[in-house]
Amino acid sequence: MPDPLERLRALQGADLPVHGGRTLAYVYDAGDPAVDRVAREAVAAYSASNALDPTAFPSLLRMENELVGFTCRLLDAPETAVGTVTSGGTESILLAVQGARDSRPEVARPRMVLPQTAHAAFHKAAHYFGVEPVLVPVGPDFRADPAAMAAAVDDDTVLVVASAPSYAHGVVDPVTEIAAAAAARGIRCHVDACIGGWVLPYAARIGRDVPPWTFAVDGVTSISLDTHKYAYAPKGTSILLHRDPALRRPQYFASAAWPGYTMLNATTQSTRSGGPVAGTWAVVEHIGDAGYLELAGQALAAVDAIVRCVEAEPALRLVADPDSTLVAVATDDSCDPFTVTDELLERGWYVQPQLSFGAGGPTIHLSVSAGTLPHVGELATALRDSVAAARAAGPVTVDPDVVAVIEALDPAALTDADFNGLLAASGLVAASAAGDLELPTRMAEVNAMLDVASPAMREALLVAFLDRLQRPVR
Repeated sequence: MPDPLERLRALQGADLPVHGGRTLAYVYDAGDPAVDRVAREAVAAYSASNALDPTAFPSLLRMENELVGFTCRLLDAPETAVGTVTSGGTESILLAVQGARDSRPEVARPRMVLPQTAHAAFHKAAHYFGVEPVLVPVGPDFRADPAAMAAAVDDDTVLVVASAPSYAHGVVDPVTEIAAAAAARGIRCHVDACIGGWVLPYAARIGRDVPPWTFAVDGVTSISLDTHKYAYAPKGTSILLHRDPALRRPQYFASAAWPGYTMLNATTQSTRSGGPVAGTWAVVEHIGDAGYLELAGQALAAVDAIVRCVEAEPALRLVADPDSTLVAVATDDSCDPFTVTDELLERGWYVQPQLSFGAGGPTIHLSVSAGTLPHVGELATALRDSVAAARAAGPVTVDPDVVAVIEALDPAALTDADFNGLLAASGLVAASAAGDLELPTRMAEVNAMLDVASPAMREALLVAFLDRLQRPVR
């Protein structure tokens, strides 16, 4: 019989590396093998445990409550604050929106006011829970406009949102003004700190300039932050805090309307593996407050070094001065960000391309963690060489006739056959000799084509792409 673990290791060889500080999206690397060892052992020890019933697994309840307590201290939470461990930032945001909706059952058509830069998970929540998103343009610094946010609030608004920081640009919204305007109308204010929540408090302690955003700000009613990001915990945990139990109560779900056990859930999940909770608790215990202060300093030092690298390249510019650990970079007309990202990948560095939005062009996005700091010199060389290669190749262009065709298409009217043709024409998928789908090794031309498509067309094409990727292997 073949060894499944050997096959597992072979399959994993095609994945991006999760250690070494070179994958600047999706994963967060403390750069410490001991952290990974502690996490793996704790996850394995609790992989069969079920957080569905805290009376059956009281150790998981204790670990969750201790994690929430640590987070409360981090975020200036009052003694009344409560919290929940969720599966990730999206679930925390879903619950914040669902709880806000269900706290106002008298509102027939609930709305939430979002800066345009709010995370897409809020749009997912809007879709799931029937809460209309009211999108408010941001200022030239990419921060939410408090006056415009306040003007967008009406009697049907159940939630106002701010980011600390926003994902695309890495800047913290003016939470003080936004929360005050929400409080004046008796409306909840949620701060999405899924990225910055475990870094910004330490950044302030180091002495960096951090705008107010925690529960120390009057009017902030809930905050989400992800422990599987800058707490360097294993994937699958986030924490949602509420200022008091009454604010959290609509989040709970109970049902005795069937003949089985009375269902009682604190999150959208019922069965929840104890592995991620135990892994997160063990990592937080292992690193501790002083350790996180040091790791935050390392991550921010890496950001500062990357900023200097960008400023040294005439073809590059910062989109915004980063408030935390996210860096957004634009290119001049001599090259394009899509080719730069391809060239960086050729040199062993994964960064995330961001497509055009509104009047803003495409950008390069980096999520920087502590594990990147020892390798910043290598990144500087790779970035310099990648820009030179991209300038030599010239910007990627899309034929104007193709642009005209894409602009004329209605994504809602396309058939499966149409999508097959578009996916093949875009280069997103191709068939191998064995009939399997083959992914492109370079994405610049694909991204350039997606960049000229409308948001609706991008969504439709990528859904069709995902649908074709997720097919059974028989």
